[in-house]
Amino acid sequence: MYYPSSGKAIAKSSIATNRRYKDKSGEQREETCFIDIVFFGKTAETAHTYLKKGAQLLIDGRLSYEQWTDKDGRKRSRHYIIVEHMQMLGKKPQTKENQ
Repeated sequence: MYYPSSGKAIAKSSIATNRRYKDKSGEQREETCFIDIVFFGKTAETAHTYLKKGAQLLIDGRLSYEQWTDKDGRKRSRHYIIVEHMQMLGKKPQTKENQ
């Protein structure tokens, strides 16, 4: 988490989504997709304090698209989710204070 000159907290992370399916031969497969997410303001502070790897999370947000040129001159791009609302699922999160 960091605070740019605007003073509004920003936190970046990624989430993993799993998909289970059967391939053409009927064999069970699993596919994992990692998606970058960005939190702002109070949501960023809450995410930074409570979320850990493996935490279950429900998010609501919007897609954003970014383009840039890397140091080797290649054009790069990515999609990511700007989190507008989140809900922590599963067990009550542990903080450093209540462990």
